[in-house]
Amino acid sequence: MIALKKNRITQALLSTGMFALASVGASSALAADGESIIRDRCLGCHVETGESATPFSRISEQRKTPEGWLMAISRMQQQRGLVITPEEKRTLVKYLADTQGLAPAETRELRYVLEKQPNVTESFEPWLQDTCVRCHSGARIGLQRRTEEDWKWLVHFHMGQQPTAELHAGARDRAWFDIALNQVAPKLGQVYGLNTQEWSDWQAADKQSLSGRWVMSGYLPEKGQFDATVHISELGNDKYSVTMDGQYADGTPLTGKGSGIVYTSYDWRGAVTINGVKMRQVLAASEDGQSLNGRMFKRDDDVLGGQVTAIKGAGITAVSPSYIRQGERKLLTISGNKLNGSVHLGAGVKVVSVVSRDDNRVVVVAEASQRAESGHREVRVGKLSSEMPLAVYDQLARVDITPSDSIARVGGGGGALAKQKSWYRAVGYAAGADGKPGTEDDIRLGYMPASWSLKPFDEIAEHDGDIKYAGTIDDRGIFTPGDAGPNPERKMSTNNVGNLTVTGTVHDGNQVVSGDSHLLVTVQKFVRALID
Repeated sequence: MIALKKNRITQALLSTGMFALASVGASSALAADGESIIRDRCLGCHVETGESATPFSRISEQRKTPEGWLMAISRMQQQRGLVITPEEKRTLVKYLADTQGLAPAETRELRYVLEKQPNVTESFEPWLQDTCVRCHSGARIGLQRRTEEDWKWLVHFHMGQQPTAELHAGARDRAWFDIALNQVAPKLGQVYGLNTQEWSDWQAADKQSLSGRWVMSGYLPEKGQFDATVHISELGNDKYSVTMDGQYADGTPLTGKGSGIVYTSYDWRGAVTINGVKMRQVLAASEDGQSLNGRMFKRDDDVLGGQVTAIKGAGITAVSPSYIRQGERKLLTISGNKLNGSVHLGAGVKVVSVVSRDDNRVVVVAEASQRAESGHREVRVGKLSSEMPLAVYDQLARVDITPSDSIARVGGGGGALAKQKSWYRAVGYAAGADGKPGTEDDIRLGYMPASWSLKPFDEIAEHDGDIKYAGTIDDRGIFTPGDAGPNPERKMSTNNVGNLTVTGTVHDGNQVVSGDSHLLVTVQKFVRALID
């Protein structure tokens, strides 16, 4: 058994080049293009195959996102001795992402991990869950495409790099290596194979420049809903300059500028400074180049961010708030581009007056009839209609808190790692035709203002005083964890961790409705990958 394991490890190390560091000098690559860099920097370990479809061993047998390629090159630097300049590294990531990236359809369902969306709960098939998702997110596996042979090499790599993988929890009760190599790798070759119709279609598709005037709507937890005009100017080689000019829902001006780069002709990565705060953007352009969707978050605290939508042509991007009660008169803001024409809010809801309007924003006073039927309405401005409907309701039936389960991490307190916060929003629902809250026909009203509080999650949390030490939540729903420990005030000088319940309470007319969410405050995360 020991000899067998040694053979496996040796095979894996040989396959990944552990015993043959890249032989390169200190000079720059001979030419600033991807193939030249590969030949100059990578062929100490990899070889040219002579095949046009896969010219470089291992390298050409994979497709990945920009983050995936950046991780691979960084691993070659750290573990294989690759010498490459920062500029060459950027050039190589761009080249590989463009020529061996993923099509929009291949990333669409897994972009949450690229966008750094916090507290996402994944669900994958047991064959993948039991072998790969024990350690990685399922999205990390799903955002790669490889030949079956290369998936098998990846299994060997894991055994060489992490020879204790077979001893981890969830692997000791089975022949993990044999299952991973002979069952899972062939399945991965089928589900996430190198050659796909989606990739062929995207390679053949007409590509669109993203330069031009855009209108963006979104939400940032520290400031709320915003609208902005975004000017994107092409600088060459898929690089762009960006300026933003808009306002938050409370009237605070929003100004920003920065830059962006597009990979694989649709995958936007932006760095902008908004009102002095450095932000990152991870967005995907639609195939026709007319919309951008994704997430914008703080550079130094990626939890604090939100979803954004931008459109280049005419359209409605947001309706805020997205609900109106029967008999209520309310101020509604419709955001978008080329908002020309009359405003229509659907049956039983009328526009009392137009407070202000321009090409990108229409503010109206709306009134819902006492007899208006509960349900969703299509919002129209001229010939434009909104995909985000307006909800008419009789009364608030329940409130859900999103995320329903979350993690925050202690930090600071003289430590090297910053605190990882968490933030919450309240989603209101009205009962549907059956009159019962919590059933399939409930009417989603949208995000509603709430007050926030904390309480112990269970008896153990109450006994240990978690509510005193684990952190605080502010009136915006942002939870800030406590300092890193150990804390001598606590039993056994434990860290300032805790098991808490987050309660959001919505006051709607004469109603007061609350919802709960589970929050686990835990220790720092010492290894943070681009794709976890």
